[in-house]
Amino acid sequence: MQQKFQAMLDAGHDGALLRFSLGELCFKAGDLDAAVTHLAEAVRQDSQYSAAWKLYGRALLDQGQFQDALETLERGIEVANARGDNQAAREMQVFRKRAVKAQR
Repeated sequence: MQQKFQAMLDAGHDGALLRFSLGELCFKAGDLDAAVTHLAEAVRQDSQYSAAWKLYGRALLDQGQFQDALETLERGIEVANARGDNQAAREMQVFRKRAVKAQR
């Protein structure tokens, strides 16, 4: 599936959903660098994409980029709250607490 999505991207069919899908597949495969790259692009293309913010923040957290994760998750929480996406906001609050704790 990842190869299919990458082929779509290579063919010029870029978009937030495609980037999120690639980021999610990379994240699950443990390729955090690629996941972060795709997820950053997903939220750049659609700043209201709360699921992308959540996974982007988690990927940064798992990479050990705690300050970046914290900033990303705070923005994601704002987006999720504004959209009424309460579940995503709650999950990001958990990840945010982990980022804060890891910085101590």
